Amino acid sequence: MTEMTDTSALQRTSVLTLAKGRAEHLSNVVRGLTRQTVMPHELVVGVMQADDYALPDAPFPIRQVKVRTGHELPLAAARNAVARAASGDVLAFVDVDCIPGPTLVKDYARRAAEEGGVMMGEVMYLPSGQNAPGWKYESFDKVAEKHSDRQGPPAGPRELCRDYRCFWSLNFAMRRADWDIVGGFDERFEGYGGEDTDFGKTLDHLGLPIWWVRGARVYHQYHPHAMPPIHHMDTVIRNSTLFAEKWGYRTMEHWLYAFELMGLIERQGDVIEVVRRPNDEDDRLCRQQSHEPYANTTRVIRLLQERRARRKLADDEAVAAMRAAQAEMRDIPARSATSVAAE
Repeated sequence: MTEMTDTSALQRTSVLTLAKGRAEHLSNVVRGLTRQTVMPHELVVGVMQADDYALPDAPFPIRQVKVRTGHELPLAAARNAVARAASGDVLAFVDVDCIPGPTLVKDYARRAAEEGGVMMGEVMYLPSGQNAPGWKYESFDKVAEKHSDRQGPPAGPRELCRDYRCFWSLNFAMRRADWDIVGGFDERFEGYGGEDTDFGKTLDHLGLPIWWVRGARVYHQYHPHAMPPIHHMDTVIRNSTLFAEKWGYRTMEHWLYAFELMGLIERQGDVIEVVRRPNDEDDRLCRQQSHEPYANTTRVIRLLQERRARRKLADDEAVAAMRAAQAEMRDIPARSATSVAAE
């Protein structure tokens, strides 16, 4: 198939992002978009704070849309707000901590012209300091890493994702017409966790495909993070419960399992009880280290499982020693009686 070039179809891709704080990260998003091989139709920023951002100049319109804020980040509502404000035929969502690669707009526009449903582009993780002023894509490609828990790019241009739970709003795009069919994100999900899986489940329910696509790359900018997200434990539990009420089973089970291994929660059937609040030791366990390009729930779960196995082994050894001691104590009177008889 002949690759599409700079046509009107490629000019109608709206790039959408959400921001609270992260001013330099957002500026780098703008800088990445100014270096595209095909310029976006516009950038729409969902501003989840009181003040607008001072952003670099760009050869395309930048619009900042205020989004209601409260105690928790309204991520689902904010994505819906920027989508409503966008005027493009293709909606490309990029998280504020991700620098778009130079062909992101072109890649998504080309794929959207060929396929319906959702397209998920590549994500590479940068070590600390790589997004400093004067950054270059050539430097990124030398040091960026793929997340060990995420699928890599497909061998061909695209590959069907057969598990809706893999949907990830960090970097995805879809036609406006398909977005309207889905109806956006469920705004009952507030705070961190669950709204992505619910969106993916809705796509699956409606029969809209989810595609892994080669290209459409972003570079995730380093910032300290915790996985599992113990700092969002309450919203993870609440949103998991909401998902279960909607679909009949919970989501984010790997995070809940980690919380359980840490002794933060207990599960009795469908009920989750918070046993204690996360402490500094929990934070150190889950917190991304400065030498790590990303946080990793799998790493934490393995450590917790190893600790539990060691504790079980120690407990088993202690029980065995206690039983041996008890047996020896029971044997003492018998030995004493034998000794007296011999005298």
